[in-house]
Amino acid sequence: MPGIFISFEGGEGSGKTTQIKLLANWLSGVWRGKVTQTREPGGTHGAELIRELLVRGDEARWDSVTEALLMTASRRDNLCRIIRPALEDGDAVITDRFFDSTTVYQGIVGGVDPQLINELNTRSLDGVIPDITLLLDIDPEIGLSRSTRGENEETRFENKGITFHERVRAGYLDLAARNPDRFIVIDASRNEKVIHDDIIAQVEPKLGQFQ
Repeated sequence: MPGIFISFEGGEGSGKTTQIKLLANWLSGVWRGKVTQTREPGGTHGAELIRELLVRGDEARWDSVTEALLMTASRRDNLCRIIRPALEDGDAVITDRFFDSTTVYQGIVGGVDPQLINELNTRSLDGVIPDITLLLDIDPEIGLSRSTRGENEETRFENKGITFHERVRAGYLDLAARNPDRFIVIDASRNEKVIHDDIIAQVEPKLGQFQ
């Protein structure tokens, strides 16, 4: 029996890592199978090597098309080695970012041709899309002030400036408005327990169709 695929999206410092852990812990008590967590860029050994290229260094290190190609290569490896096998085993799979990130960061904000973004997002993923996408929405100034990635030097995207991140937020909200059946927008400015409770209230009613 196929599993359920949940993606988390949002700007820098929106709290995705914390909320993924909380949701995974909750799902482990209610889901019929295992719970698998992954992230992008990353997840597999090869994808983590690509991550190093993308999230470190000068913000102008790559242009948007190169970023999109690298992100897609990382995503493809993650899909083939982790996501699709887990879904086929009936797992609940939670990923920190998926193709919506490329649509927003490199497409809407980065200016990459929408046709190329669509080709990358479809042809490389064999039709696999999230069943539920949780968008953690937060004011970019608050999110960037919360971000702690400077501790491990993964600051390339944070360093792109407040205007960039404001456009990222607007891009996500526009994408969510155009895909209401998949997206759930969560106010991420609140404390983590309130956010978690909100996520459970939104996700729990949807689980029945996948059990």
